[in-house]
Amino acid sequence: MGILGFLLLGLIAGAIAKAILPGRQGGGWLVTMVLGVVGAILGGWIGSLIFGGGLAEFFDLRTWLLAILGALIVLGIYGAVTRRSHA
Repeated sequence: MGILGFLLLGLIAGAIAKAILPGRQGGGWLVTMVLGVVGAILGGWIGSLIFGGGLAEFFDLRTWLLAILGALIVLGIYGAVTRRSHA
């Protein structure tokens, strides 16, 4: 997968993660993309540990599920850190 495909995957995975998690997360589309890309990297790493294979092709269902799972984890950590710093 190319860099543009990976950035698009991160943007969409981050947006889906923001839609799934309750609460008010700050940040615009750039923060969403960065969190999604970091989440996709994390999801690919988790997938390689558990399943023996990380992110594959752009249109592979496993790629999307791992990227969204990773984005949910990263978004949860981001929300906890920013909530703590504003309190």
